[in-house]
Amino acid sequence: MFRLQQARLGHPGQAVFDNLSLEIAAGEQVALLGPSGAGKSTLLAALRQQQADNVAWCPQNADLVPMLSVFHNIYMGALDRHNSLSNLRNLILPSRQHKQAIAELTEQLGLQDKLFTSVDRLSGGQAQRVALGRAIYSQRTILLADEPVSSVDEHHGLALLQQILARHDTAVVALHDRSLALQCCTRIIGLRDGEIVLDAASDSLTLSDLDTLYQ
Repeated sequence: MFRLQQARLGHPGQAVFDNLSLEIAAGEQVALLGPSGAGKSTLLAALRQQQADNVAWCPQNADLVPMLSVFHNIYMGALDRHNSLSNLRNLILPSRQHKQAIAELTEQLGLQDKLFTSVDRLSGGQAQRVALGRAIYSQRTILLADEPVSSVDEHHGLALLQQILARHDTAVVALHDRSLALQCCTRIIGLRDGEIVLDAASDSLTLSDLDTLYQ
């Protein structure tokens, strides 16, 4: 599904990874762990480029359109499935089909009373739920997500992460919560100082094993 071979990744004038080799197979659900600056976001960006047309993307900052409602921001996940006229019609006067589908999705996300609330009136955690809803509504088989539940409390974060992972065959998710990674993902990749320093099945690891990434 994804393959990097001796790749150099980073930003103009600054390499985050000098020599990165990695393969991720279809069906794997992978957590990326590591301290800030370890390269999680950089790696996700490189993976996204490889499967741009097949990826449901959930960025760390939610990247919502602030003047539009929850409905409209979630509907944007489906823009490429419809023609321009249909999209314009649904943005002005939502069809019953999309309104019902997105209403059901917002209920599952705990946003049932926010369907036509402008997203700039939401809390950080609510905005992240909208971004998750948009990724789900894109109906793509691969999920790439950068700290998708960082603004949600631990209990709801677990439920939300399990919910979105269940809807995608393959996923790569950058997380800061090691417990969530162990509970929700099948493989853990640990990054530090521009290298992969841990790559193992989650059921073979403990929280103590993951502590070494941050020491």
